[in-house]
Amino acid sequence: MFAGEYLCKVDEKGRFLIPSPLRERLEAEGNQVMFLKNAEQSLWVYSAKEWEKVLERTKTTLDEDQSRLFMHFVVSEAGTSDIDKAGRVLIPGRLRKLVPMDEDQEIIVVGLYHRMEIWNPAEWRRYISKTEDQYEQNMAKILNLL
Repeated sequence: MFAGEYLCKVDEKGRFLIPSPLRERLEAEGNQVMFLKNAEQSLWVYSAKEWEKVLERTKTTLDEDQSRLFMHFVVSEAGTSDIDKAGRVLIPGRLRKLVPMDEDQEIIVVGLYHRMEIWNPAEWRRYISKTEDQYEQNMAKILNLL
């Protein structure tokens, strides 16, 4: 399971060092990751093994028209990258543009169960601020799960 929030620096080539708790899980599931665009100026990142599970779920859940839409609008825009020996991963160029980076070239990597998300730090703070009321409204139910 992926969990936590990490501030990572992106180098001039578009690579970042995957934080070790996340890297250990990724490496256990193969050295390749899949990047997908998300609606909120962020990227979803799946391990190769988890991405295969997503594809299998879509095959068994979606009808033919939905499957075609999924392939045309999600799979066709996905990008893969290998984790290098130093533990870095390259964000594919066309997808890197979806996470607008400031001059400091930093990103936030958030672990979310079976995937990760990549955010611009300012966008992440705006998202958290915008959804804080929803969290507070649901906090009792969320905390009861703990």
